Amino acid sequence: MNPDLDRLRADLLGFYDRQKRDLPWRREEDPYRILVSEVMLQQTRVDTVLGYYEPWLGRFPDIEALAAASEDSVLKAWEGLGYYRRARNLHAAARVVREEWGGAVPSTEAELRMLPGVGEYTAGAVASIAFGEAVPAVDGNVRRALARLYDVVKPTARWLRETAAALVDPERPGDWNQALMELGATVCTPRAPSCGACPVAWGCAARSAGTVDERPAPTRKRAPRKAVIALVVLRAPGGEVLLERRGEGGVLAGMWAFPEQEIDGVDRAAEAARELAAEFLTAGHGSPAGTGDAPLAEARPLPHVRHHFTHIHATYVPWLLEVADVPERCLDSSDRETRWAGSAERSELALPVAQRTVLAHL
Repeated sequence: MNPDLDRLRADLLGFYDRQKRDLPWRREEDPYRILVSEVMLQQTRVDTVLGYYEPWLGRFPDIEALAAASEDSVLKAWEGLGYYRRARNLHAAARVVREEWGGAVPSTEAELRMLPGVGEYTAGAVASIAFGEAVPAVDGNVRRALARLYDVVKPTARWLRETAAALVDPERPGDWNQALMELGATVCTPRAPSCGACPVAWGCAARSAGTVDERPAPTRKRAPRKAVIALVVLRAPGGEVLLERRGEGGVLAGMWAFPEQEIDGVDRAAEAARELAAEFLTAGHGSPAGTGDAPLAEARPLPHVRHHFTHIHATYVPWLLEVADVPERCLDSSDRETRWAGSAERSELALPVAQRTVLAHL
């Protein structure tokens, strides 16, 4: 079943014009600001992004401001939004735009794909919304809407790309892509879709076949791995704590955190914390209570903190160990950077949500 294309475009764009949500990025024409919104919206709910979008632009109003910023300030502005690789890629993209594109965001899908972290969806969205290029932008909402419209059980990436490209309205490509996303987000929802309110229900093959609730077929997701992670909170008399910058790999790359070690079970946490303390503190420059030959009871447990990542459900088990004085130096090599941070400095550093919770428990 192939719906009438002219009618489909007219009805869906009419729906968008009448009922689209008033979102701040939809009032923008600046390609940089549209790019920021699309990167923030990757795998993140609109309600969450609303709390970050305008503060981000207040801090980094244009490409030059973002390109000139430090990584710490970028990650700090992103703190709590999750998937921090997006922030680092956006930062890198701003520098590429400044250095290789004269500060102007590339205007075509193909050129946008050359920027760090910009994939097919983001490139299509920015190219169509900011520059009017007639290219598709397929996110999860569009995938679901198209699978139902054509009654496709398991839409492949190629089918989605080709189908979405054929539907794009050449006169209003940006509005068309946003209209499809809006349809999926507000009407053609994963559960209990509002078919009676759908502007294109007349052309929906899944509705005709009675298979709306089965389209698209659910994808099998691997169950998140459970992990227990010991943290050592080394605290100096002045309240400074030892933090380590995380390496390049992983979801929290570049952020600051307490030294940690994944362990087999909660009972191993105190021992692991002492081992971490011994590893990070240079001998002779401050000896934390609870390390060496001191009894284990001298270390103090802090409340457990649980945090769910996409593929890991983590339980952090922190132990507090006091340091007699701030060591002159601690472990610091080319791939591991540490610092003693007081409360004022900590407020300026980007820390993962779970680590902030541990600090609150102090």
